[in-house]
Amino acid sequence: MRFMMLIHHDEPALAAAPQKELWAEYAAFNEALAKAAGSAPGERLQPSSAATTVRQHDGKTDVLDGPYADTKEQFAGYFFVEAPSLDEAIA
Repeated sequence: MRFMMLIHHDEPALAAAPQKELWAEYAAFNEALAKAAGSAPGERLQPSSAATTVRQHDGKTDVLDGPYADTKEQFAGYFFVEAPSLDEAIA
């Protein structure tokens, strides 16, 4: 079964985090994921400041600069994981 893992983060908190440790942990995660059968590399998105949101309602289209939702966390990217069950995908 194929599962999609969504990545969300708080951009200001991420910028303030110790970068060397943060990216070492991320590299270790990517290495473990690469070793897992059926996994696919992640797709990282641009920061929310680069986002464009397109909404259509009642035949009218609105194009907005910025993230799709006003939240503390931003959608940052995704991974696909192949696993026999949800429990194994979570593990």
